[in-house]
Amino acid sequence: MQAQIYENLVLHRNEAAIGAVDTMGSVIRVLAFSADQVCRLTGLSQRQLLYWDHTDFFSPAFREAIAHSPLARVYSFADIVGLRALAEMRNRYHVPLQRLRRVGTKLAERYSQPWSSLVFYVAGRRVYYEDEWLRLREAEHGSQHVMRFALTRVEGKVERAIERASRRKASQVGRVIRRRYVAQNQPVLAGTRIPTEAIWEFHAAGYTVDDILEQYSQIKPADVKRAIVYEARRKHKKVA
Repeated sequence: MQAQIYENLVLHRNEAAIGAVDTMGSVIRVLAFSADQVCRLTGLSQRQLLYWDHTDFFSPAFREAIAHSPLARVYSFADIVGLRALAEMRNRYHVPLQRLRRVGTKLAERYSQPWSSLVFYVAGRRVYYEDEWLRLREAEHGSQHVMRFALTRVEGKVERAIERASRRKASQVGRVIRRRYVAQNQPVLAGTRIPTEAIWEFHAAGYTVDDILEQYSQIKPADVKRAIVYEARRKHKKVA
């Protein structure tokens, strides 16, 4: 059975993220995030995200692919890194949005995800991408104080934030929930996207509780037992 498929649909924070994830060591890299999750991970507001999208400053990776979905704005991991970088440039270095827009417009002609993939430098309240800064430095003989903006540091912050958000609360263990847009409204173990049906299938195939726990790293014995009881009752009702 493809247990990893279910486990890899994961950013839990009461409801899970949309889409799949890559598990890299202990860090879970989610590939798709809702706007609510983006706000929690970047510190930006829903209003900012919507405005930046509508003005073509920063649009989510999956906007066009699901334009008619209730989840019409879905962001990638690279989007999160870029948005968090922009938030830091605005809030920490006080780079005007107009300057960021000009840089973004220029870079969009050559790069699909510039804010999460390029090297930037901050000088005063201005931001430069690497090629631009090298040309400027040659013209000005390196006289301007500059700080290299490390996207690897921002990426590390995002990964740690995702990891924290992915931790289940004690109150979620042993609970089954159903939420709209989460796992197609299937019953899942709280704090995960693991359907109780998946647990039942292992149980019906003769797997013990310990066997099932080996398939899913984030759940507890109470989760397995609750899922089995829940599915047994559902199936009994269907027969009745």
